[in-house]
Amino acid sequence: MSELTLIIIRIGFLALLWLFVFIVLYSLRSDLFGPKLTPLQRVAVQSQRSRAEAAAQAAPAAAGDAPTTVTERASAGTASGLARRVVITSGPRTGTEIELPETGLTIGRSSSAGLQIKDDYTSNSHAKIVRWRDEWVVQDLDSTNGTFVDGKRITQSTPVRVGSSVRIGTTTFELRR
Repeated sequence: MSELTLIIIRIGFLALLWLFVFIVLYSLRSDLFGPKLTPLQRVAVQSQRSRAEAAAQAAPAAAGDAPTTVTERASAGTASGLARRVVITSGPRTGTEIELPETGLTIGRSSSAGLQIKDDYTSNSHAKIVRWRDEWVVQDLDSTNGTFVDGKRITQSTPVRVGSSVRIGTTTFELRR
């Protein structure tokens, strides 16, 4: 081999080695600090925080309302019977509440998921909650580690009642009114 060929091979190998180092660093950065948010996602996160703060401030004021007001609200929620939000009950994001869109909710590690769960036991597109007739149904999207409803692994679309626990990876959540 000529000396020029050896130099080109060395430079190519060095470039490949640096590419590998940058890929590893990028992977570590996203694992440690989470995915980069688009401007639209930042606005959504800020509006969720402001709604949560407003609800927390309104809670003491609501405690002073007349009992009839509380009863009216409860009966209105019971009449529809459908869950309107997802509440995470255990896992890294315990206490997080998400409005349940009419179009359904995708759950997974992907930044495009409506409910993003970052752990080693969650697939990029792990599961989906969709409205079917007059109930919410959870579908496992061929995930590696499975989706569990009330402690049982599901293999097909399964109805989820209000208050039932759904576990994906290390995160458990419930549907609530």
